[in-house]
Amino acid sequence: MSADRDEDSGSNESSNSSHSGKSSPLRSPLARDCNRVYRLVLTGGPCGGKTTGMVRVANFFEEHGWKVFSVPESATILLGGGVKFSELNEKQSYEFQKDLLRTLVQIENVFFNQAAMITDKNVLVICDRGAMDPSAYIDREGWSKMLGELEWDETFLRDNRYDQIVHMVTCADGAENFYTLSNNNTRKEGVDDAKRVDWMTRHAWVGHPSVYIIDNSECAKFDDKIRKLLQVVCDRAGVKTYERLAKNSRKRKWLLASYKSEDFPKFEQFQVKHDYLMSSEDGIQMRIRARGQKDKMTYTITSRNTSNAEETLETRMKINKREYEGYLNLIDHSRATIHKERRCFAWGNHFYSMDLLVSPLPPSCPPEGLLFLETYTTFPKGSDEPVLPPFLSVIREITDEKQYSLYELSKIHNG
Repeated sequence: MSADRDEDSGSNESSNSSHSGKSSPLRSPLARDCNRVYRLVLTGGPCGGKTTGMVRVANFFEEHGWKVFSVPESATILLGGGVKFSELNEKQSYEFQKDLLRTLVQIENVFFNQAAMITDKNVLVICDRGAMDPSAYIDREGWSKMLGELEWDETFLRDNRYDQIVHMVTCADGAENFYTLSNNNTRKEGVDDAKRVDWMTRHAWVGHPSVYIIDNSECAKFDDKIRKLLQVVCDRAGVKTYERLAKNSRKRKWLLASYKSEDFPKFEQFQVKHDYLMSSEDGIQMRIRARGQKDKMTYTITSRNTSNAEETLETRMKINKREYEGYLNLIDHSRATIHKERRCFAWGNHFYSMDLLVSPLPPSCPPEGLLFLETYTTFPKGSDEPVLPPFLSVIREITDEKQYSLYELSKIHNG
């Protein structure tokens, strides 16, 4: 469901980054040969897929050659420092909301300014909630008073600041089973409260020229919802996806013998390190990953729930280096670390990832390593389509062959 989507206003206008919103000039239209800065807000109700969505969008755009900045949620930063709403009186709560808004805008401005200085790549700035979200937690009179005291207006905070707003509807509205599974001991009141917060947050962005609401009605699986998120962002940002995000596409995988470097098209290459963590629950796989280029690394933790026969539910969350190093103390020593080099490229009407497992290799790998090719396509397993790039020497298709999954390859066999 899309709101009023003006094709000119959403991607070519933005306020400047000063604090004064009284006369914020519009950003000039970008010339065709200029690098773009695209400002995206991900918002929504609790347990809507926003956290996993941020990681998936960031990875997708990085693999397509973009630089990506992820702006953290300001409320999480402040509340994580010890502020408790339950301890605040009415005046203190109002001042906290004002400080929160001021902090949010300033943190975003830092990232926006850094993005504007990058000249060799397009830049995606993903904001974990945006400047209008605080308005959902204060009455209209208080919000107007706050904007007056800060000398800002809603044109500055909403209409011209961001290129696109995507609202991820809470699972409590249309996918209640997933909300319950993700929140142990959740009562009925919790579901109702999630719907109420979702509704208030949704209405905070009414008036922005490019708002897209992703609900649960057309998403049979959680991955459908994430795929829909990727599609609406790519469509708006003008990034070609071909079959990668088609609703009936699926991942296919091939085992390669070799490749010809001299014939490769333009590509992005990443160094990746996977470690599996100990899990106390059957059917739950926990994995941490370090991924980067030229020693500039990003870190994620992934939880994969395979206990549901109908759907494997995978959630991802970005973590910082300190958190990543802490999780290294919880690695499963019955599994080896997986090191690989990932090369992402486009050929024909498909995007591909080529993974080379490199030293130190897990015991199950041959000494020369393993080389895989993956893509998402609507052509079924075993089909002669898509025609694979001629600079790759393909041994055979291994889609769904369990022994070639990273989880299986990581096993250390004793005795």
